[in-house]
Amino acid sequence: MMMRSYRSILTVILAMVMTFLVSCGSPSATTAPTYTPEKIAQIQTSATRVLELREKMPVLEANIQDENWVDISSFIHGPLGDLGRSSNYLAGQLLPKDQKAAKQAAEVLLKSLVKIDEASVERNSQLALKNYEAALKKFDNFLELIPTS
Repeated sequence: MMMRSYRSILTVILAMVMTFLVSCGSPSATTAPTYTPEKIAQIQTSATRVLELREKMPVLEANIQDENWVDISSFIHGPLGDLGRSSNYLAGQLLPKDQKAAKQAAEVLLKSLVKIDEASVERNSQLALKNYEAALKKFDNFLELIPTS
């Protein structure tokens, strides 16, 4: 009988302690994540390589227009071969709200480059040019997500 009364008292005491602890806690105010100046500087450093690759895209367009099929493939696998790694690394440094869109844009960009390469194998300049335009658009969409300040 005495053991039963200890259990009841212990249960009441535990309930009171838990109620006190819960009532003393307050929800912490969270702020939306933002880019710090240090983070922006880090992102800009990583973006340098991707921006350099974007500046080289007109070379690909010229090769498509001139139907330099070997040069198209060499350019995609050579200078642009680093684009996938560089863009994924850069996308990973963005805020979570921007990461998904950046990764999707980079994925579509890379798929467009694969289609350009396939079109060069088929010697289809119209298809290559169409995919070049899609790649350029996605490249620019990707770069718009990179913070500048």
